[in-house]
Amino acid sequence: MTVQQPDVTIEKQGTSKGMGTMAARDARLAYLLILPGLGLVLIIILFPMVWNIILSFQEIGLRDLPTLNLLDFSNLTLENYTDGISSRFWIGLRVTLIYTIGSTVLAIIGGLWAALVAKEAFPGRNIFRAFLLFPYIAPVISTAFIWRLMLDKNFGIINAVLGLEGQEAIGWLTSRSHEFMIFGREVGLPIALITVIAFEAWRYFPFAYLFLLARLQAIPSDIYESAEVDGAAPSQRLWYITIPQLRSVIATLFLLRFIWTFYKFEDIFLLNGGAAGTEVLTVQIFNWLFSRRNVGVASALGVVLAIALMILVVVYQRWTAEEET
Repeated sequence: MTVQQPDVTIEKQGTSKGMGTMAARDARLAYLLILPGLGLVLIIILFPMVWNIILSFQEIGLRDLPTLNLLDFSNLTLENYTDGISSRFWIGLRVTLIYTIGSTVLAIIGGLWAALVAKEAFPGRNIFRAFLLFPYIAPVISTAFIWRLMLDKNFGIINAVLGLEGQEAIGWLTSRSHEFMIFGREVGLPIALITVIAFEAWRYFPFAYLFLLARLQAIPSDIYESAEVDGAAPSQRLWYITIPQLRSVIATLFLLRFIWTFYKFEDIFLLNGGAAGTEVLTVQIFNWLFSRRNVGVASALGVVLAIALMILVVVYQRWTAEEET
């Protein structure tokens, strides 16, 4: 018995040593697998981010980029931030918030309506469900071009259907404000901003529809049957059963769509280029860079927008963490 004890000890030590060696090799393999992705992150994300921050503290135009020395910190200044964060910036921020909140709320409402309709069984439901995804999967260039044609002031089909011609025709994407007769009073509405909000809501309501439909199908049907037996009307079942069941999904959708819409650029740019009171912050950065050829101010506004997005991401992460607990 005393002779066999050292053999057992040696076997255990060898096993633990082998396990340690295997763990070390797995760790090295993991680091090797991470390196390509880490390198791409450094090249594609971190380096342009640092470069943009450096540019935001320098007075530089587009023509100066070829001779720029990134390691020269002798002419750093805060004038780009003071010039960028002006009255025009606050106007752009207000337009961005109106555009973001309005399109997000309308997209969720449209997605909820589509989900409630698509949940019920009727002939051709699968075709209807597939058709609802068209705005989301269609190329944004094509959809924006079609909307521009339909909403054109001179030969657009929308004005023709409404019987508006000549002086009465509405420039849906080119008019900052238009007078409408509401309850016997003329009210000026920001028609171009309303139009781009409607386009954004139409394009992205299928995203909300998919999430809400999945949650609707997971609600037990016996809850609705019990409420119907108790005499609850359809509106009461919607308000007291469906909406509470969808509250967490709606909140998550709102945060996601708010973040994604806040830095949207291509939709408004393709529709009207940010004209007629629709210049959001992303379009404003584009105009500073390519219209005014001011790289410093454009970079400064990009940094400000990135900070705002980081705050929104932190809010979203805290929300998801609370939902998981």
